[in-house]
Amino acid sequence: MTTSLHRGLRHLALRVMDLPRSRRFYEELLGFHPVWEPDPDNVYFSSGNDNLALHQISESERASYDPSKTQLLDHLGVILESPQAVDQMYQSIAPRIETMGGRIAKEPKQHRDGSYSFYFSDPDGNVIQALYEPAISALRFTANP
Repeated sequence: MTTSLHRGLRHLALRVMDLPRSRRFYEELLGFHPVWEPDPDNVYFSSGNDNLALHQISESERASYDPSKTQLLDHLGVILESPQAVDQMYQSIAPRIETMGGRIAKEPKQHRDGSYSFYFSDPDGNVIQALYEPAISALRFTANP
């Protein structure tokens, strides 16, 4: 068994059909609160422990959306404790990811909100973001018994 380099699945990004409707759903029904809104097509929420990003799909995508053929999951994220941990994970998996059926999708990058990450995909094409996110990376979690 490999030792885990990440702190858990504490980040999820969803592509949504109607951002105001989805925002209202996650705020009012599930109690998420917005922590960053970089533009009208994106909102990032926190529950205190987790991070949820909602991304509005474009008009052209919306017009041709077919739920039987298209997935709205943008990516899932694993949280790491520091930018250095992101780099360490990248250096650890990059040399062997293709032999395991995955690929690096985006190199490590500093983001506008202070987070730092890289993206890779699993053998089925699901995108995973290895993410340092200042608001939640410092939180400490314990395993459930």
